[in-house]
Amino acid sequence: MALAQLASAQSAMRQKPKGPRALGLVQLLPNGKARLVPITILYDGEFYDASAYKAAPVPMALESGTVYEGVRTGVSEGLFTVTSALQGNNTWIGDGIWQTNAAIAAAKEAAAKRREVMSKPAPEPAEGPPVLRRASAKPKPAEDAPAAAPAPSSPVPPASAPAPSTPPPPPPAASDEDSDRPVLKRPAPASAPAATTPAPAVVEESDSDRPVLKRGAPTAEELKKRGASVAPSTTAAKDSHKPGTHAPAASVPIQLIPAISDAAGPDSRPYAYSLKPDEEQKLRQKILALAADEVRAWAAEPESAGAEPARRPSRPGSKARPPQPAFEDVQLHAFDLSNSNEPILVLMAKARMPARPNVASDLQYMITLVARDDMYGDLHKAFASVTDSAHFDVLSRLELIDAVDADGDGRGELLFRQVSDAGSAFVLYRVIGDRLWPLFQGTPGQ
Repeated sequence: MALAQLASAQSAMRQKPKGPRALGLVQLLPNGKARLVPITILYDGEFYDASAYKAAPVPMALESGTVYEGVRTGVSEGLFTVTSALQGNNTWIGDGIWQTNAAIAAAKEAAAKRREVMSKPAPEPAEGPPVLRRASAKPKPAEDAPAAAPAPSSPVPPASAPAPSTPPPPPPAASDEDSDRPVLKRPAPASAPAATTPAPAVVEESDSDRPVLKRGAPTAEELKKRGASVAPSTTAAKDSHKPGTHAPAASVPIQLIPAISDAAGPDSRPYAYSLKPDEEQKLRQKILALAADEVRAWAAEPESAGAEPARRPSRPGSKARPPQPAFEDVQLHAFDLSNSNEPILVLMAKARMPARPNVASDLQYMITLVARDDMYGDLHKAFASVTDSAHFDVLSRLELIDAVDADGDGRGELLFRQVSDAGSAFVLYRVIGDRLWPLFQGTPGQ
């Protein structure tokens, strides 16, 4: 009975999911905004192009209010909510709001605290004997405020009678001690004649170094006369206007996060396979050896190299060593897609072949290799894609995006971007044994 239940459970897991289940790619821009590129929609066990599925007029995958869960290597990263759909260059892009899991948790915690505070009753005043409090005293007038003028004892003259004009008292004569004290003077009235000869400004010897307000920066002669040197900040300010002094701002790359929209989908699980440093080094050497064979086989073809490789006379009994490509920009990823503890390795690298007669030496080769590591430590090639810089018009290169559960069966698939001179498209593969089975092939131009 237990075996029968296990067999029925395994058959239920291998049934085709019904859907609908949408797969998209969230792009986090350097300016903080986010957008979503629709890829596929799974419905009734079949994959459809999400940018064209039920586009009346907006595709179903980009309807306003649709929520996508961003998953990076199977681990949830946040939620993307579609607010609007934009079309350009025959492609659809969804505009929306991206919230990380940390931001969502913080918002929930803040809302719970607000509800807790509002649900508490207002504190009642503490009971006790009555307390007599003294009224607050009025502020006293300032001591240095001028006293109010006494009321005149004589009656106020009528408005028609002009006020008696009393000449102001003459200013007191300045004594010898106050001759150098500055005196605030009121400007002369407009009717008074202007002074023909201005009074000469008297500058004392002690005030010769006093700064003077002038328009513009002081000249070098003035600075030298004052005995001051040019500040380093002034030099830096002048040098900042020279070209080439500022370092260019580092360009922040666009972050790509696969996203799933499915109300009945399974819980996400991590697909990353952790490797120890020594294990990673061994697998790296093995998969680079497989990649070298693929690059040499591609370079030996006349259509890729541009000419037939030169044949060298081989000595009897001697075995010529094949040329070794030089790899650069090597990226190695390890996934456990089916929870079988057997890593699936994905290698992306660039290579150059050593110079040979009659063979173009400036070609750059791009390779994407997928291999499976069995329990005995042997690598089995599942897929290889090789191209060079002279064949982008007819042959595309594959760029790995991530591992994602596109159909909701709990197993991970490999999502690639296929790039060529004709454009780019998304490709979805499933690893079965030692082969890669295509599940979805997008249209170039996305």
